[in-house]
Amino acid sequence: MKNIRVEITAELVAAMLREQHPDLASLPLSLGAVGWDNQLWRLGENLAVRLPWATDDAEDLLIKENSLLPDLSLRLPLPIPIPQRLGRPSDLFPRSWIVTTWVHGEPADRTPATDGNKAADNLGAFLSALHEPAPSTAPKGRHGRGGSLAACSGGVAHLLSLATERGLLCDPEKVWDVWKHAAAAPDWSGQAKWIHADLHPANLLTRDGTFCGVIDFGDLCAGDPACDLGAAWLLLPDGAISRFYEQYVPEADEANMRRARGWAISKALVCLIIGDDGFHGRPGGKSTWAPPALAAIRRLTSTAS
Repeated sequence: MKNIRVEITAELVAAMLREQHPDLASLPLSLGAVGWDNQLWRLGENLAVRLPWATDDAEDLLIKENSLLPDLSLRLPLPIPIPQRLGRPSDLFPRSWIVTTWVHGEPADRTPATDGNKAADNLGAFLSALHEPAPSTAPKGRHGRGGSLAACSGGVAHLLSLATERGLLCDPEKVWDVWKHAAAAPDWSGQAKWIHADLHPANLLTRDGTFCGVIDFGDLCAGDPACDLGAAWLLLPDGAISRFYEQYVPEADEANMRRARGWAISKALVCLIIGDDGFHGRPGGKSTWAPPALAAIRRLTSTAS
């Protein structure tokens, strides 16, 4: 059901559990995070409740996760949220929701990875395992994710204009130069791969300086793996990018690496604008998204194409 906004409280979530999953209703409940599409409530020590709260398609994303993540989790080397229960629309809450496992760790936008070698190895291993060929029935990406990078030029130009108007960038011309070089790379011509499609610092968890979990698979889809490879620029500390590409088993050729830089620019601009104080009126906007975005842009504009 679209365009229905319900205020989500601990009392409401508890009532929903009592109604549909009463065996879980006695577990302690606390707000975990408010994201762009969903709210996350921690349930006991090892479970979480995810509820759509803002965007029209948030419910569909959760249903997709409920269908795909149990099998996907079996081949991934890092923990991910595994759906355990599906909540159905009711008089209490008009949209579907899910109960998943809780992934322990701290979001990388608040606690960045500091051990470059371990973090590069963990991210490389995770994406190597994830990027398997996807069937023709796999979902397509939202907002052009995983599709043609060059087709996103208009959107990136708009984001760059917004960031420039707000004074968020020191040298927007250099950013555009990086984008143009990336967008001119040949499109992905291989079989579409499974991709996360939304790897930014708030969706990676860290512990002891490295990555220990990956969350929010709502944008899981089939497409160009470079869409995920670009995340290395936002997630890894200085000096670790080369090691990441060395650890990535499918190997990234020159065209893939160029497109990865373009996807990194696009994601960094989105995170930068969301992190701007003037953008906090949008659901899920967080100031902690800006510093890793700026760090990524600095890396991308200071390295040779």
